[in-house]
Amino acid sequence: MRDWYKTIYLSPHLDDAVLSCGGRIFLETAASHPTLIVTLMAGEPAPNLQLSAFVQALHQRWELPQAAVRARRAEDAAACQILGADFLHWDVPDCVYRTDPATGEPCYPTWESIITTQHPADDAVVAQLTQQLTQLPPADEVVVPLTAGNHVDHRLVRQAAERAFGTDRLLYYEDYPYAAERGAVTAVLHPTMQSTQTVLPETAVAAKIKAIWAYASQRSSFFASRQDAEAKIRTYAAQVGGERYWRRVRA
Repeated sequence: MRDWYKTIYLSPHLDDAVLSCGGRIFLETAASHPTLIVTLMAGEPAPNLQLSAFVQALHQRWELPQAAVRARRAEDAAACQILGADFLHWDVPDCVYRTDPATGEPCYPTWESIITTQHPADDAVVAQLTQQLTQLPPADEVVVPLTAGNHVDHRLVRQAAERAFGTDRLLYYEDYPYAAERGAVTAVLHPTMQSTQTVLPETAVAAKIKAIWAYASQRSSFFASRQDAEAKIRTYAAQVGGERYWRRVRA
């Protein structure tokens, strides 16, 4: 890592920041601004973890029956290289791998549980992430998930960032592709938030698409084909004016 960054992006998983902010990241690095993407939930599952049926289905969809996290970290490294950003992978496991320390049962055994609950064991995760965030190099700006879609890991990252930095310092990104769902953004906006757009020239859109496509294991979750990915990413960019971000403003 460098001693200072123009911008630090906080990514819950190994693709979120690129999916949501890839165009802005490309523009910053093209202007020689040091940029860092920190993926907070990039840790390996606990050794000998008994994978839930939900996780096994995910690994099958990803076509990663073994060493899934290692493969996804490699995908993220490739995507960050395309965009010219530094990257950092932290060791908290994705929510699908986390278990209740008292019972050993999965904290999030279904998709429904991921978007509707927050397991009490994750209070310790927020505390750990908050402490780690305070150790990052200084940055002019920290960009964090708005939590459109209500994914628990996105919520935990936002909670930790607000504790570590305070809400006034943060810029919030729209969590794509969840943000493309009707009402998903407005459902999580704070009343004092105002939007700002980053207009994306074609070079930035093309680089963003290329970087997103580097996450080979995740393609089938979001897109039917490369053509479908390009169409969806361009459609959303046209809808919001490039990439849309949100900031708290004082009355």
